[in-house]
Amino acid sequence: MRKKYENIDAVRSNKSMKDMLRWNKERRSKVKDLTVQIEQSPVKKINELHQNRSLTSYTWIGHSTFFIQMNGLNILTDPVWAKRMGYEKRSTEPGIALEDMPDIDAVFISHGHYDHLDFPTLKKLKGNPHYFVPAGLKRLLNRRGYQNVTEMNWWEQMDYKGITIHFVPAQHWTRRTLTDMNTSHWGGFVFQSAQETYFFVGDTGYFAGFKQIAERFNIDTVFMPIGAYEPEWFMAPAHISPEDSVKAFIELDAKTFVPMHYGTYRLADDTGPEALQRLEQAWTDNSLSKEQLKVMLLGETVFEGGD
Repeated sequence: MRKKYENIDAVRSNKSMKDMLRWNKERRSKVKDLTVQIEQSPVKKINELHQNRSLTSYTWIGHSTFFIQMNGLNILTDPVWAKRMGYEKRSTEPGIALEDMPDIDAVFISHGHYDHLDFPTLKKLKGNPHYFVPAGLKRLLNRRGYQNVTEMNWWEQMDYKGITIHFVPAQHWTRRTLTDMNTSHWGGFVFQSAQETYFFVGDTGYFAGFKQIAERFNIDTVFMPIGAYEPEWFMAPAHISPEDSVKAFIELDAKTFVPMHYGTYRLADDTGPEALQRLEQAWTDNSLSKEQLKVMLLGETVFEGGD
């Protein structure tokens, strides 16, 4: 029998058919404005990204997909360019078209859900990337023909071409078929170079692990999910609300907050603009500096120490 993975404190996201029916009933009664979407950046620095092998940068593609350049490496987190997710069409175009991306050196996958692990996207990536995945997920990638794969357990670290990689806990779950519930793990990745420390949170509910992570790392930039939280009675164990994401950021004592996991796929009842509005209100309520919040447009690139 394959190993089953759990959260810290054994928190579970199990929902019954009764819960699903209650959510569907609630959803039918809600009226949402779906005409306003997250905007594309008017400036796409595609040529600069192709040429850059010295500066640290990050670019938001959409959802949980970031293109990160660090220590001369081209990195992707949870690469998903899919036009649909289940029955829902993608709400916004990717910030950079897949065919316009440079060669990729490394791919980091936080967990096996389809909106974070999309094999049609992986098939089209340029280069010959090394894949870093949670424990239990290597088997699936190997079956699909990907052999350059490294599994990681919580709190495990390794060096990769000048970057130290840490796999850290998250509070979530995973499933791709009827029979593989939680047979692979989930989590986030901390990337450390001589200049920067980035924390890609992955998918998570609010949990005690943020304080544990803060005790181990001095984080410069955190890529934090803020969407797919409504209804909160249903989603809270697995998807953090904007208010709790701010609470987590304060506990992490990081320098910069970059929101993600909103406005691309409609996985719950909230919309992208709603998530941003609640995030910005929570930011104000906690008297945090506006300079620490970096809300990105799709395809926008931040070069550390410059434009």
